[in-house]
Amino acid sequence: MTLANGSVVTIQLVHEFAPVHVANIRKLVAAHFWDWTSINRVQENYVVQWGDASEKRPLPVGLGTAAASDYVRPLRGLGFRALPYPDPYARRVGHAGGWPIASDGKQAWLPHCFGMVGVGRNLAPDTGSGAELYVVNGHAPRHLDRNIAVVGRVVDGIAALTTLPRGTGALGFYERAEERISIASITAGSRSRWQVMRTESASFASYSQARANRHDAFFNIPAGGADICNIPVPIRKVPA
Repeated sequence: MTLANGSVVTIQLVHEFAPVHVANIRKLVAAHFWDWTSINRVQENYVVQWGDASEKRPLPVGLGTAAASDYVRPLRGLGFRALPYPDPYARRVGHAGGWPIASDGKQAWLPHCFGMVGVGRNLAPDTGSGAELYVVNGHAPRHLDRNIAVVGRVVDGIAALTTLPRGTGALGFYERAEERISIASITAGSRSRWQVMRTESASFASYSQARANRHDAFFNIPAGGADICNIPVPIRKVPA
C-alpha cells in the first residue's frame, strides 16, 4: 500500500485461514480497485480502516462470497506449538507456520493481535467482500476473533498508519472528506524480501520463553507468562 504522501505499508496475506477473502483481495488489487481510495477511519486503540468512502466504485466481477466457517480451519496438520499459558478467549493458543494461532482444540483461527489485517463487514450473514479492510492499531480486540475474517498482517510500515490523526466521528470515522488519507495504490508483490522466524524452531521456543520471563536488568519481577499477542513472530527484511 502506497499512500499519497509516499509512505509504504507492506502487508502479508495468509490464504489458509481466509481463502475466499484472500482470493477476492488479489482480484481487487489486479483491478486497481483501491487506487485513489482512502483511509476513512482511525479509531484510537482499535483499528485503521480503508476502502471506497463513496461505496459507489464498482467491484470487479467474480468475487466470491465467504461463509463464517471460512474463518477457521482444522488444527490438525498445522504443526501447532502451544503456549503453556492460559488465554481468556481460546482453549489453547500458540504458533504455527510463522503465525499466532488460537484454537478450541479442534479448530484453529488467527487472533486479532496488533498489526493483523481484517475484513470490514455489515451484520451477519454478510462476511464482507474484502474491499473494506482494517488493521489493528492498539490493544488486541480479541472479542472480534472468529466474528470477522483475518486475512494477514502488516510486516513493515505500520507507523504510517498508527500515527495518523484520529477520526472525531463515531467509531473514529473522519467526518469531512478532506480529512481522509488518500491511498495512491495497492499493488501485489514487494521489492523487498522478508524472513520470518520459524515458529517450530528451538530459537523461537527460547524467544517465547524470554518474552514471558524477562531477566534483563530493568525487570525486577518476571511476568512468568505472556499473552499470545505479546509474543509477536519476528520478521526482518533481507538485505539487498
